[in-house]
Amino acid sequence: MKKKFALITGASGGIGEAIAVKLAEEGYSLYLHYHQNKMAIEKLLVRLQSYEGEFIPIQADLSTKKGYKKVAKNIFSLDAIVHNCGISLYGLLSELEEEEAEKLINLHVTTPLLLTKQLLPKLLTKESGNIVVISSIWGQTGAACEVAYSTVKGAQIAFVKALSKELAFNGIRVNAVSPGAVQTAMLEGFSFEELEDIKNEIPMGRLAAPENIADSVSFLLSEQASYITGQVLGVNGGWYT
Repeated sequence: MKKKFALITGASGGIGEAIAVKLAEEGYSLYLHYHQNKMAIEKLLVRLQSYEGEFIPIQADLSTKKGYKKVAKNIFSLDAIVHNCGISLYGLLSELEEEEAEKLINLHVTTPLLLTKQLLPKLLTKESGNIVVISSIWGQTGAACEVAYSTVKGAQIAFVKALSKELAFNGIRVNAVSPGAVQTAMLEGFSFEELEDIKNEIPMGRLAAPENIADSVSFLLSEQASYITGQVLGVNGGWYT
């Protein structure tokens, strides 16, 4: 069987790790991007040893203007891109610092845009491929005290909808997964009581596991989704419909 290669940005995080394991199970070889958490990537590489693919770590700071170039120059054969890298930011818009806004925009909008542009020829030569963006429920409906984060996540959804139309005839599908609250390090700043309040707002009464997001990415990359492009798959337990 011919090797399939996927790039996962933010592979050192909870969702990124779950996506990596799921795709490795399905026979993908992986480019595993990370920024600072080298220990998490090393643990992930050990976990992936039982699979037959190639697993290549790539370190880069994608919140900087040139970070995407460091990733792109280490990518050779490519069949799928999973834009998963991201950070959250809580606080009133009136308290937003210019540096924080610039970092959010670079990481969530500029980097996916320019990294995709840089890597697109590798997909176009194959006349097939997939791009999946991990957006957020807040990109769909918005959240008070997360205005900047909601803005960049909404921009990701616009990117998916536009690019999917541009690439559809070339056999390349572009979709988004939009998680709600996921049990990862991103929620560690919440108290037990706050997390219980969130669970009570969710119709299914629980947080998502990272594996729920990984399963959704797997589906969108699969032949079962061969006629799906430009879509936003909400994985939120009914929190937003």
